[in-house]
Amino acid sequence: MVGSSLALALAPLGLRVAMIEPVPRSAATQPSFDDRSTALSRSTQRMYEAMDLWDGIVAAATPILKIHISDKGRFGFSHIDADEQGVEALGYVVINRVLGAVLQAALTEVENLDVLCPARIISAKLSPDQAVVTIETDAGEPRELTCDLLVAADGTNSAVREMIGIAAKQTAYGQRAIIGNLQPEKPLNNCAYERFTDSGPLALLPIADQRAAFVWNVAERDAEHVLALDDHGFLAEIQQAFGYRLGAFSRVGKRASYPLVLSKAYRLTAQRAVLVGNAAHGLHPVAAQGLNLGLRDVAALCDCIADASNGAAEAVDIGDPSVLEHYSTWRRSDQKKLVGFTDGIVRLFGHSSRSVRLLRNIGMLGFDLIPGVRSTFAKHTMGLAGRLPRLSRGVRLS
Repeated sequence: MVGSSLALALAPLGLRVAMIEPVPRSAATQPSFDDRSTALSRSTQRMYEAMDLWDGIVAAATPILKIHISDKGRFGFSHIDADEQGVEALGYVVINRVLGAVLQAALTEVENLDVLCPARIISAKLSPDQAVVTIETDAGEPRELTCDLLVAADGTNSAVREMIGIAAKQTAYGQRAIIGNLQPEKPLNNCAYERFTDSGPLALLPIADQRAAFVWNVAERDAEHVLALDDHGFLAEIQQAFGYRLGAFSRVGKRASYPLVLSKAYRLTAQRAVLVGNAAHGLHPVAAQGLNLGLRDVAALCDCIADASNGAAEAVDIGDPSVLEHYSTWRRSDQKKLVGFTDGIVRLFGHSSRSVRLLRNIGMLGFDLIPGVRSTFAKHTMGLAGRLPRLSRGVRLS
């Protein structure tokens, strides 16, 4: 999703772009565009509006008007309300398949864009003058491509990142995210729930047809048992974890899971190469910030390239060290803040100490009562804090 969005975002700048994707472009085979749900922040909404993609996305999206945060079995809770923040929605929940369909349809309309799919990069060589990648396709013989700038947008276990000599620190949380959809008895009424349990955070997000998308983080040692349960048994377990605020759960859909790892690249750039999205940072899903942070990477990179081109009489070298340093300096603060924020929440609510539990519940009440705290928190979760690139502010590139 991040790589496709970057290819589309660059379109107004008149660059020649190649997008290399190893998975065939169909809903049946592309795991990024499946029935999972993604929460899009306000900054992401503005970005897709500026790219003329939002109408196709919002038609099948569900607005989040409230967020309810609680600690199971304890008195502390907090909430955020769109009306209080002066916005029509705090964010939107969209099925990945829908978002993928919009992005892939738009890719076919972009001039100067070559989508090489299925294909994969098997080697990359960087020099002061250019980046050279060797790609392998189903057609047979390897093929070389040269470019001014190579962008790695190939996920947490990025092969391209490794090829260009950038290491990443990865720390396993000892948790597994179980994701899917279910039917609650009571409507969510556009409210997203984040409930912290002894086994890990459990999020319920409003989606179409009064259903709820869930992201349930369980200890790795318990994951095999939970995943092996039939529908009845699984519903009983997740009901026990969440409680009956939304009544009884029913009609659970197909479930998937993945291990949770905190990943941080030691640097964001190499000679004529740059990291965006999960290749640069892989977050815990506790606050639904991963994709939104990656799309701010995209918006900032586009800004850096556009700024370098602004007023230039001749062709601009978009892989120049000054362009990449500008990007790295800009993104470092936002990435560090979000990584620390999500990691801190997981560790705080995973602490079993009675005194820590008491303090965090008092803190949650203070979050609701102390003026300005909730608004500041909401700005960060909506992606509206700090210096924002043009696309994240809804300003078109030219």
